[in-house]
Amino acid sequence: MRRVVLANETDWEGWRKATRSLVLAGTEPDQVHWAVRSHDEEGDPLQEGTGSFGVSRSLVSLASLAIQAREPTRFDLLYRLVWHANAGTADEAAMRRAQGLALAVRAEAHRMRTHVRFMELDDCHVGWYEPAHFVLEGNAQLIARRFPQPSFAILTPDGVAYWDTKELRFSGGATVSDDDALRRWWHSHRAALVRDARVGTAIPEAEDLDEVPRPPDRPALGPVVLPVQADAPLQEAMHEASDCHRCHLYEPATQTVFGEGPAHAKVLFVGEQPGDQEDVIGRPFVGPAGQIMDRAMEEAGIDRRTVYITNAVKHFKFTPRGKRRIHQTPETPEIQACRFWLDVELVRLQPRLVVAMGGTAARALLGRQVTISRERGRPIEMPDGQTAFVTVHPSFLLRVPDEDAKAREYRAFVADLRKIAELAG
Repeated sequence: MRRVVLANETDWEGWRKATRSLVLAGTEPDQVHWAVRSHDEEGDPLQEGTGSFGVSRSLVSLASLAIQAREPTRFDLLYRLVWHANAGTADEAAMRRAQGLALAVRAEAHRMRTHVRFMELDDCHVGWYEPAHFVLEGNAQLIARRFPQPSFAILTPDGVAYWDTKELRFSGGATVSDDDALRRWWHSHRAALVRDARVGTAIPEAEDLDEVPRPPDRPALGPVVLPVQADAPLQEAMHEASDCHRCHLYEPATQTVFGEGPAHAKVLFVGEQPGDQEDVIGRPFVGPAGQIMDRAMEEAGIDRRTVYITNAVKHFKFTPRGKRRIHQTPETPEIQACRFWLDVELVRLQPRLVVAMGGTAARALLGRQVTISRERGRPIEMPDGQTAFVTVHPSFLLRVPDEDAKAREYRAFVADLRKIAELAG
């Protein structure tokens, strides 16, 4: 049995070097034990094998994402995939597991960039987040490349990333619970962080993570704390919806995309359906329309962490066109079939205001055809006593061809969001 000890949880170079040596030496997966270094422990010496081998770029990309998953068996799993690829065989079960881990990492990487908020402390923007997977290094690299000014620090229980506008450094994890604790930690540890932190190594494919992160120089919208999670019944419904077969849309879709938000959100936003990126990542409004929505929410003074966001239809309906998947509008039977899950969300949340974005969402909520221009911008009393508000879908703003018209429509959308904030109190 060969023992391989990696430097840290995301030691991509260490895993790749060990994998190459083990494969060339003919070491079968069952003869390898993978571990992450604690203190000064070392693994067995690795011998340089003779010959060469290669794997597909898609497998390298998959492995570079899946290695960031918080899954103890991931190193062994990925080695098995490389071993089988070199042998010309296939392990379909292992491939499905690795693809699931990669999807989870992509979703968590985006979730972190969506939810982390920064406060300015001593000319540095400092934020806190508790990731479900080991996505700190990849996200920190991405933010540092795209927003080199100003300096920032991101604290997580797994590690701390510090960017001084020239070099990205990492140190051990931190534990904070609120803004005051964050300030105390920063003032106590900044000098040590600058002095003792290790220089980070690149995580491959970080450039390809889907969404642009929130710039550190944008002002914080509230405390730098973890997003509030949905209540237990909604989490259970999300789990049940993952295997929903109420209509045929589940067959070609990657996954069910359920709503997300805090348990006691005053406002529930309803869109039409997931798009291509939402279908892959598994979160609502993370693609281009979601980016516009996030920006408009900030301008309107709405913190996305405080609202619940979902869709009338929970599966992506599309038509394949070459390598692309073209959006198709859901039909009445599909909307009616998915109304079950929307009702679960409405009943559990009991929001003060339900916002229908676009015609499909308005039709699902009001039970009739809706002309957006006629119903837009005013509160509508629903039969169950809740209040609805109709506005355009953010994707509409992407389709306006004229730049002047697009700017006007965007301002009108922000104005709607400001009314929503007022109505929600």
